[in-house]
Amino acid sequence: MSTKKSAKQDRFVVVMAGGRGERFWPVSREKTPKQLIRLLGEGSFLQQAVARVGTLVPPENIFIITNEVQAAEVRRQLPQLPRGNVVAEPCGRDTCAAVALGAAIVAARSSTGVMAVLPADHVIPDARKFQRVLAESFDLARREPTIVTIGIKPNEPATGYGYIRVGVRLPPSAGSSAGRTDFHQAEQFVEKPHLEKAREYLAAGNYRWNAGMFIWSVPTIMEGLRQHQPGMHAAALRWQAVASQPARLARLLAREYPDIQKISIDFALMEKARNVVVADATFAWDDLGSWPALSRHLKADAAGNCAVGDFLHVDAARNLVFDARTKHRTPIAVVGLQDCILVHTDDAVMVASKHDSQKVKDLVKMLAGDPRFKHLV
Repeated sequence: MSTKKSAKQDRFVVVMAGGRGERFWPVSREKTPKQLIRLLGEGSFLQQAVARVGTLVPPENIFIITNEVQAAEVRRQLPQLPRGNVVAEPCGRDTCAAVALGAAIVAARSSTGVMAVLPADHVIPDARKFQRVLAESFDLARREPTIVTIGIKPNEPATGYGYIRVGVRLPPSAGSSAGRTDFHQAEQFVEKPHLEKAREYLAAGNYRWNAGMFIWSVPTIMEGLRQHQPGMHAAALRWQAVASQPARLARLLAREYPDIQKISIDFALMEKARNVVVADATFAWDDLGSWPALSRHLKADAAGNCAVGDFLHVDAARNLVFDARTKHRTPIAVVGLQDCILVHTDDAVMVASKHDSQKVKDLVKMLAGDPRFKHLV
């Protein structure tokens, strides 16, 4: 086996795909949340995420961490993956538990494996640039006991992302070939800032958006958990012991998961570790957190309206119109509406102000509590 092929066989990807995606109601639902629906491009966001890593990692080394409600749809959308590679969490316990579970599964396959933990719902238009950064991050994590996270250079003072303050650029490692990705020592993780602070971060030039993409070797992540989250580390070792037997793993998770600490990987590990390195993303990126963000990826008309579907208007401006109906489509006509979101599905219509798009989550909670509309959640 060639060295290149051998390295590929020892690479793994864990995709975290258990989110609810409530902000994209009525297209997203509990069984088909944001990552399982198609809004842009070919296929769902999850299908696109798996396709992006297909040249770097063999299908049998790609694992999806989801939940029991969504597992069947995940398997339906990803028939190329072995059935056992879709693992359902019995309940949500935030990202540290999902990372520990993914590490346990990978460790059962390879004690020296290098794994990437990636979200399922990001928009990355240029797959080749992403693959280059990920491949070089894999190589660094394989050579050195570092935790690599991919940071996005901010292009606006966004308040919806966490930030990472980076230090000086790291020199190339001895014996490594010169790559195209810049790596920096991570100096500090900071929470979502208010607007003035976000403007300071943007002007400073040494902050990156925290995109939640991590690359590390099995020994490195296990040691990190041992040092900073010993309870999670002990659980990961128990899960690793039965990870090659999906039925036994499912039974063990059902017993243990409800009592696992609910904490994010950022709080649990990233903010504590001193071996974190930030890889500069050279690719465009968007986490598409709400309906208005979709407008960044759609062509607008002269009045700033973005539409998917048959749309006509009189004196309407800066609206987002999305027709997700699969049958009996009819034109959507608007008069005088401005800065609004209009979404039409086969069984629901939503009209919202762009300025209040985050309140769609509140609407979903209201629907869930009403017997007349609970079936729409």
